[in-house]
Amino acid sequence: MPYQVVYNITEKSMKINHALAMALSALSAGLLISCVKPADENKAPDVDSQKVAQDSTASASSVEGTGDSAVQMTAVDISADTEKAYLTHVANNIVIPAYADAAKQSDILYDLAQKHCQQAPVDGTELQALRDQWLVLAQAWSSAEMINFGPATASMSNLYINYYPDERGLVHSGVAELIAANPNLTPEQLANESAIVQGVPGLEEVLYANDSLDAGQCAYVISASSALSTRLKDIEKNWQQNATELLAIDKTAESDQGLNQWFNSLLSLVETMKSNAIEQPLGLAGKAKGHVPAATAGQSRAIINAKLATLNTVLTDPVLTAILSSNNENNVADSLSTALADTTTLLAQIPEDLTTADKATQQKLHDHLITVTRLIKRQLIPTLGIRVGFNSTDGD
Repeated sequence: MPYQVVYNITEKSMKINHALAMALSALSAGLLISCVKPADENKAPDVDSQKVAQDSTASASSVEGTGDSAVQMTAVDISADTEKAYLTHVANNIVIPAYADAAKQSDILYDLAQKHCQQAPVDGTELQALRDQWLVLAQAWSSAEMINFGPATASMSNLYINYYPDERGLVHSGVAELIAANPNLTPEQLANESAIVQGVPGLEEVLYANDSLDAGQCAYVISASSALSTRLKDIEKNWQQNATELLAIDKTAESDQGLNQWFNSLLSLVETMKSNAIEQPLGLAGKAKGHVPAATAGQSRAIINAKLATLNTVLTDPVLTAILSSNNENNVADSLSTALADTTTLLAQIPEDLTTADKATQQKLHDHLITVTRLIKRQLIPTLGIRVGFNSTDGD
């Protein structure tokens, strides 16, 4: 049964205490769910959506056959030592560097803000430099979002880093109200505010919704990038100190941890991207809901591409490929590599703002991601001898 997000947040959340702000942010992000069929799904799709569905029938049919559940996958024999070595590799060469890079890019934005905001207003090439660095930061965090467990999600810091999907447009009004009320905002003050006004989306709102930055907006950019760096560094440090426990590297026999948790996290990434960043905001399955990532910046393609690049890096990793080929079968790795390459090639042909692409192309991108999802779910995960977790959202 599909899940319906249940929330009720007032837009005047700037003055609430830190604990309540966190709870409200979690509610709005859909962390509390109810097994009720969404109202939007009970509505008939509009004419355009019906036409897209009809036009894409053949494509969807071919996707349905990819990685069909009838295919019998033979699980590879992964020893405890091999699993431990792979998970150690994941921690040291994938997870920790992802958070470190996001923290580094936030530090660079903070340094640029301090440099360019010495005298307001800030516009022209200086504002563009801040925007360019914001995009690098946003892409770095998009890569780190593949890690759908651990300190970032346990502490709900992920909401303070990327409050998305913001279906009610709370970031736009919240950031404006915060700056108006606190023109001399400090990082310490911002850290105690709601997740709605922090992180990557808040910075995007200020940097891209204005032709120039006044003193109050400059203070916000400095404070937001500083607070963001602190959160990212805390997560990175936690992983450095607790990677063995977080990835269950010393408990490889427990099926709900280790490989299972890691690959279900990757599956969650692609499913969430397919649903929240493409299908729903583009209205491919009915009435449009929410917005594509980086909508204000018009850089949704860059965010999707960063996530795809991360999936490609992880799923074609030589260490993983060696495990998959241990039974002399390279079909799974080859299929994943081909599907990801095809998706990346298609994405490169789409405008920077996904909303400006024609419906057929948008649907084609969505179908490609269905293919990737099913390859992970029906071929990769069974080949590794693990199982799809309860949190899978694909619905098939």
